[in-house]
Amino acid sequence: MQLVQIAHIETPFPTKFGVPRQAGLATGECRVVFEPEYRVAEAVRGLDEFDYVWLLWGFHLNREREGWSPTVRPPRLGGNRRMGVFATRSPYRPNAVGLSSVKLLRVETGGTEGPVLVVSGADLVDGTPIYDIKPYLAYADSHPEARSGFAAAAPKAELAVDDPQGLLDKLSAQQRETLCASLALDPRPHYQDDNRQYAMLFDRWEVRFRVANDRVEILSIESSEGDRR
Repeated sequence: MQLVQIAHIETPFPTKFGVPRQAGLATGECRVVFEPEYRVAEAVRGLDEFDYVWLLWGFHLNREREGWSPTVRPPRLGGNRRMGVFATRSPYRPNAVGLSSVKLLRVETGGTEGPVLVVSGADLVDGTPIYDIKPYLAYADSHPEARSGFAAAAPKAELAVDDPQGLLDKLSAQQRETLCASLALDPRPHYQDDNRQYAMLFDRWEVRFRVANDRVEILSIESSEGDRR
Protein backbone atom coordinates (compact mmCIF):
# COMPACT_ATOMS: atom_id res chain seq x y z
CA MET A 1 0.00 0.00 0.00
CA GLN A 2 1.29 3.44 -0.90
CA LEU A 3 0.22 6.41 1.19
CA VAL A 4 -0.53 9.63 -0.62
CA GLN A 5 -0.16 12.99 1.07
CA ILE A 6 -3.51 14.75 0.88
CA ALA A 7 -2.69 17.77 3.05
CA HIS A 8 -0.18 19.32 5.43
CA ILE A 9 -0.63 21.13 8.71
CA GLU A 10 0.52 24.63 9.56
CA THR A 11 1.55 25.03 13.21
CA PRO A 12 3.84 27.48 15.03
CA PHE A 13 6.30 24.70 15.90
CA PRO A 14 9.06 24.35 13.25
CA THR A 15 10.98 21.78 15.35
CA LYS A 16 9.97 18.91 17.61
CA PHE A 17 11.09 20.63 20.82
CA GLY A 18 8.13 22.46 22.30
CA VAL A 19 5.41 20.55 20.49
CA PRO A 20 2.76 19.26 22.95
CA ARG A 21 3.52 15.62 23.74
CA GLN A 22 -0.03 14.45 23.07
CA ALA A 23 -2.96 15.77 21.09
CA GLY A 24 -5.47 17.86 22.99
CA LEU A 25 -3.09 18.98 25.74
CA ALA A 26 -2.64 22.53 24.46
CA THR A 27 -4.84 25.04 22.71
CA GLY A 28 -4.06 27.25 19.74
CA GLU A 29 -5.31 27.26 16.18
CA CYS A 30 -3.61 25.29 13.42
CA ARG A 31 -4.56 24.93 9.77
CA VAL A 32 -4.87 21.75 7.76
CA VAL A 33 -4.26 22.79 4.15
CA PHE A 34 -5.11 20.35 1.38
CA GLU A 35 -2.73 19.70 -1.47
CA PRO A 36 -3.98 21.27 -4.75
CA GLU A 37 -5.49 18.09 -6.20
CA TYR A 38 -7.55 17.52 -3.01
CA ARG A 39 -8.91 21.06 -2.63
CA VAL A 40 -12.42 19.95 -3.38
CA ALA A 41 -15.23 21.37 -1.27
CA GLU A 42 -17.37 18.27 -1.80
CA ALA A 43 -14.72 16.14 -0.09
CA VAL A 44 -15.39 17.81 3.28
CA ARG A 45 -19.15 18.13 2.92
CA GLY A 46 -20.74 17.37 6.31
CA LEU A 47 -17.45 17.45 8.23
CA ASP A 48 -18.44 20.65 10.03
CA GLU A 49 -21.10 18.61 11.83
CA PHE A 50 -18.37 16.91 13.88
CA ASP A 51 -16.49 18.41 16.83
CA TYR A 52 -13.34 16.31 16.48
CA VAL A 53 -11.46 14.61 13.67
CA TRP A 54 -8.70 12.02 13.44
CA LEU A 55 -5.56 12.97 11.54
CA LEU A 56 -3.39 10.22 10.10
CA TRP A 57 0.05 11.69 9.49
CA GLY A 58 3.72 10.93 9.00
CA PHE A 59 6.83 11.47 11.15
CA HIS A 60 8.54 13.28 8.31
CA LEU A 61 11.50 14.50 10.39
CA ASN A 62 12.69 10.98 11.22
CA ARG A 63 16.11 10.21 9.83
CA GLU A 64 15.95 7.05 7.76
CA ARG A 65 19.23 5.75 9.12
CA GLU A 66 17.79 5.62 12.64
CA GLY A 67 15.33 2.92 11.63
CA TRP A 68 13.31 1.33 14.41
CA SER A 69 13.87 -0.84 17.45
CA PRO A 70 11.55 -3.43 19.04
CA THR A 71 12.03 -1.63 22.37
CA VAL A 72 12.31 2.06 23.23
CA ARG A 73 12.90 4.20 26.33
CA PRO A 74 9.75 6.30 26.89
CA PRO A 75 10.49 9.77 28.31
CA ARG A 76 7.46 9.27 30.58
CA LEU A 77 9.48 6.60 32.41
CA GLY A 78 12.54 8.80 32.78
CA GLY A 79 14.28 7.48 29.69
CA ASN A 80 15.87 4.57 31.57
CA ARG A 81 13.29 1.78 31.20
CA ARG A 82 12.60 -0.11 28.00
CA MET A 83 9.14 -0.90 26.73
CA GLY A 84 7.95 -2.56 23.54
CA VAL A 85 7.64 -0.06 20.71
CA PHE A 86 4.02 -1.09 20.16
CA ALA A 87 3.27 -0.23 23.81
CA THR A 88 4.45 3.34 23.21
CA ARG A 89 3.88 6.24 20.86
CA SER A 90 7.51 6.47 19.83
CA PRO A 91 8.02 8.06 16.40
CA TYR A 92 10.56 5.38 15.44
CA ARG A 93 8.32 2.58 14.24
CA PRO A 94 8.30 0.10 11.34
CA ASN A 95 5.94 2.54 9.61
CA ALA A 96 6.50 6.14 10.70
CA VAL A 97 2.81 6.95 10.99
CA GLY A 98 1.08 8.98 13.71
CA LEU A 99 -2.56 9.36 14.72
CA SER A 100 -4.04 12.38 16.51
CA SER A 101 -7.51 13.41 17.57
CA VAL A 102 -7.92 17.20 17.24
CA LYS A 103 -10.79 19.58 17.79
CA LEU A 104 -12.34 20.89 14.59
CA LEU A 105 -13.01 24.59 15.09
CA ARG A 106 -14.32 25.37 11.63
CA VAL A 107 -14.08 24.60 7.93
CA GLU A 108 -13.05 27.55 5.78
CA THR A 109 -14.17 27.21 2.18
CA GLY A 110 -13.21 30.60 0.76
CA GLY A 111 -9.85 31.62 -0.65
CA THR A 112 -7.42 29.94 -2.99
CA GLU A 113 -6.42 27.29 -0.42
CA GLY A 114 -9.96 26.26 0.47
CA PRO A 115 -11.29 24.17 1.93
CA VAL A 116 -9.07 24.57 5.01
CA LEU A 117 -9.66 22.86 8.35
CA VAL A 118 -8.94 25.03 11.38
CA VAL A 119 -8.19 22.79 14.36
CA SER A 120 -6.84 23.02 17.89
CA GLY A 121 -4.99 20.60 20.13
CA ALA A 122 -2.60 19.40 17.42
CA ASP A 123 0.68 17.79 18.48
CA LEU A 124 2.35 18.10 15.07
CA VAL A 125 5.36 19.94 13.71
CA ASP A 126 4.77 22.59 11.07
CA GLY A 127 4.58 21.05 7.61
CA THR A 128 3.72 17.53 8.80
CA PRO A 129 2.17 15.56 5.93
CA ILE A 130 -1.43 14.43 6.43
CA TYR A 131 -2.44 11.13 4.83
CA ASP A 132 -6.08 10.88 5.87
CA ILE A 133 -8.82 12.63 7.85
CA LYS A 134 -11.71 10.85 9.53
CA PRO A 135 -14.51 12.09 11.80
CA TYR A 136 -14.24 11.27 15.50
CA LEU A 137 -17.21 9.23 16.77
CA ALA A 138 -17.73 9.57 20.51
CA TYR A 139 -19.77 6.38 20.86
CA ALA A 140 -17.11 4.26 19.19
CA ASP A 141 -13.83 6.10 19.76
CA SER A 142 -14.13 7.07 23.44
CA HIS A 143 -13.33 4.50 26.15
CA PRO A 144 -13.04 6.41 29.45
CA GLU A 145 -12.86 3.19 31.48
CA ALA A 146 -9.88 1.81 29.54
CA ARG A 147 -6.53 1.07 31.21
CA SER A 148 -3.59 3.16 30.02
CA GLY A 149 -0.59 1.12 31.17
CA PHE A 150 2.45 3.08 32.32
CA ALA A 151 0.84 6.32 31.08
CA ALA A 152 -2.31 6.00 33.18
CA ALA A 153 -1.64 9.16 35.16
CA ALA A 154 -2.40 12.44 33.47
CA PRO A 155 0.50 14.84 32.95
CA LYS A 156 1.46 16.79 36.05
CA ALA A 157 -0.32 20.03 36.76
CA GLU A 158 0.43 22.85 34.36
CA LEU A 159 3.19 25.26 35.27
CA ALA A 160 2.55 28.96 35.77
CA VAL A 161 4.10 31.15 33.08
CA ASP A 162 5.90 34.31 34.19
CA ASP A 163 6.70 37.14 31.79
CA PRO A 164 8.36 39.77 34.01
CA GLN A 165 9.72 41.74 31.05
CA GLY A 166 6.46 41.90 29.11
CA LEU A 167 8.01 40.00 26.22
CA LEU A 168 4.72 38.40 25.24
CA ASP A 169 3.52 41.80 24.06
CA LYS A 170 5.55 41.20 20.92
CA LEU A 171 3.16 38.41 19.90
CA SER A 172 -0.41 38.40 18.72
CA ALA A 173 -3.14 37.27 21.11
CA GLN A 174 -3.37 33.90 19.35
CA GLN A 175 0.40 33.43 19.48
CA ARG A 176 0.50 34.30 23.19
CA GLU A 177 -2.21 31.77 23.95
CA THR A 178 -0.48 28.99 22.04
CA LEU A 179 3.02 29.71 23.34
CA CYS A 180 1.90 29.97 26.96
CA ALA A 181 -0.07 26.72 26.66
CA SER A 182 3.02 24.94 25.34
CA LEU A 183 5.33 26.36 28.00
CA ALA A 184 2.85 25.51 30.75
CA LEU A 185 3.13 21.85 29.76
CA ASP A 186 6.91 21.99 30.43
CA PRO A 187 8.63 21.29 27.09
CA ARG A 188 11.75 19.93 28.81
CA PRO A 189 12.44 16.19 28.56
CA HIS A 190 10.69 14.32 31.37
CA TYR A 191 14.01 13.24 32.85
CA GLN A 192 15.30 16.84 33.05
CA ASP A 193 14.40 18.72 36.22
CA ASP A 194 16.74 21.65 36.52
CA ASN A 195 16.66 25.40 36.09
CA ARG A 196 19.04 25.62 33.17
CA GLN A 197 18.13 27.88 30.26
CA TYR A 198 16.31 26.29 27.33
CA ALA A 199 15.46 27.62 23.87
CA MET A 200 12.65 26.65 21.54
CA LEU A 201 11.57 27.88 18.14
CA PHE A 202 8.04 29.22 17.93
CA ASP A 203 6.80 30.52 14.60
CA ARG A 204 9.49 33.06 13.62
CA TRP A 205 10.68 33.55 17.19
CA GLU A 206 13.33 31.98 19.38
CA VAL A 207 12.00 31.77 22.92
CA ARG A 208 14.36 31.27 25.86
CA PHE A 209 13.02 30.17 29.22
CA ARG A 210 13.84 28.35 32.43
CA VAL A 211 11.76 26.38 34.92
CA ALA A 212 11.99 26.62 38.69
CA ASN A 213 9.53 25.99 41.51
CA ASP A 214 6.72 24.94 39.17
CA ARG A 215 6.98 28.19 37.19
CA VAL A 216 8.24 28.96 33.71
CA GLU A 217 10.06 32.25 33.33
CA ILE A 218 10.34 33.69 29.83
CA LEU A 219 13.85 35.12 29.48
CA SER A 220 13.87 36.41 25.91
CA ILE A 221 11.88 36.37 22.69
CA GLU A 222 14.08 37.02 19.68
CA SER A 223 12.79 37.34 16.14
CA SER A 224 14.46 35.65 13.21
CA GLU A 225 15.64 39.07 12.09
CA GLY A 226 17.61 39.49 15.30
CA ASP A 227 15.28 41.87 17.14
CA ARG A 228 15.99 41.31 20.84
CA ARG A 229 14.33 42.32 24.06
